[in-house]
Amino acid sequence: MKHNKHNHSTPDAAPQLVPVHFEFGHPTASTVCIAGTFNQWQPETKFLHSSGAGNWWQDLALAPGTYEYCLIVDGQWMPDPMAPETVSNPFGGRNSVLQVAISPAVAHRAAAATLPLKNDNKTKSNKL
Repeated sequence: MKHNKHNHSTPDAAPQLVPVHFEFGHPTASTVCIAGTFNQWQPETKFLHSSGAGNWWQDLALAPGTYEYCLIVDGQWMPDPMAPETVSNPFGGRNSVLQVAISPAVAHRAAAATLPLKNDNKTKSNKL
């Protein structure tokens, strides 16, 4: 049997990274960082960028999954006010929860599953 030098089997592929955009508004902040399970709670690795007038942002690429994080505003740890979900942390505060879906369609379906159903059909009363 002859062996081919080029092995066509692929090693386990790394998980596909999903772009995630963070935004935060604070009119007097001079530094804003983000720390969470995605960067081993090291705020100095993820500074948010200032776009002026107290607006801050950061784009990350994360593997699908669930993450906890906090914003660090001028040294003060706080949950993200834009996060739809928070959980208690061991320090008596709250951590924001981020769900990163495999695709935008999956994220849309997950978000839609929590919305109340809307019925636009109006029932007509039958008068006898």
